[in-house]
Parts: sequence; structure tokens; C-alpha cells
Amino acid sequence: MTDTRGQQPSYEAYNGPLPGERAGERQQGPYHPPQAYGAGGQGAATKAGGGTQGGQNGAEATRKPRTGARTTPRTRKARLRVAKADPWSVMKVSFLLSIALGVCTVVAASVLWMVMDAMGVFSTVGGTISEATGSNESNGFDLQSFLSLPRVLMFTSVISVIDVVLMTALATLGAFIYNLSAGFVGGVELTLAEDE
Repeated sequence: MTDTRGQQPSYEAYNGPLPGERAGERQQGPYHPPQAYGAGGQGAATKAGGGTQGGQNGAEATRKPRTGARTTPRTRKARLRVAKADPWSVMKVSFLLSIALGVCTVVAASVLWMVMDAMGVFSTVGGTISEATGSNESNGFDLQSFLSLPRVLMFTSVISVIDVVLMTALATLGAFIYNLSAGFVGGVELTLAEDE
């Protein structure tokens, strides 16, 4: 068989328009794809000498966040377990808290006594008790001298000191008991959450 088409042109020497291109539309220089976020990326690419890295940096510089997207706050959660309570630290904290509670008790008792004395409660109740317990030979029980302010403060202070000792001892003993029980069952589990 013989080839009847004749001599074909060389493809390497072809300089005409490519398929899908019109004549005269060939681009001179490197191809730059269109930027999605404005012309700032192309300007940066042209200033940088036509490189693609400059175009990417310019597009990132002019990129704006989307305003239509709604962000929901994430909540981080951590599940922790109290495995051991240090008895020494529990004793120190309970001692300080019990001292503060004792001071509050003394102050509250003195304020309450002053308010009741200003309202005349001791004189009224003391007069009634002295009339009920009195006789011809004695005047009866004197409530006002028995419930004087120094005596009330001394009694309240003794109660506060006893409370300090008992609360400190019970809290320390409770820490030891908790450590023993946590060794068997694993301790108390806590779930901590943090809002961002």
C-alpha cells in the first residue's frame, strides 16, 4: 500500500492556534490562573516577577473571612478522678476554716447579745424569772448577772476552741478514710467543662 496523503507538516514546527483558541489570543508569558479573592494576588504576582508564590501570598493577604458562617462555641470536657487526698493539706485547710468559723461565732454571739440587750429582753425575762423564783428571804434568780457579756463571750470562746479541735480532727480522719476507700473503688469522678 502506498501513502496518498503526501508530506505532512511537522508538529514541532506548528505555531498556529490550539484547539478551542481563536487566532491572536495566545498569551505571552507564563499563565496566571484567576484569583478567587480579588486582584490583589495578581498584583503581588506581577510585582514579584510573575512567580506563583507571590500570587499565593497576595491572595492570602487579601483573603477575608466568611461572614455568613455561624460558629458555635465548643465546650471542652475532662473527666478526672480524685484518687487521693493529702491528710496534711486537709488538716491545714480545715484548721484555718474552723478558726474562721470560730471567730464568726464569737462575733455573731456578741452582736446578738447587744441587740437583745438593747431591746430589753434580758431585763424583761430576768424580772419575770426573779419574781417566779423569788421568796420573802431571797430575790430569786438574777438572769442579767448570769448572762452578762463577758460570761457569754467566754462561753462562746470555749465552744469555738472545742469546735476548732473537733473539726480539724474529723477532717483529717475523713481524709484517711477517703484514701482507704479510694484504694478499693477508685475515688470520686469529676467531669470538668470549659467554655471557649
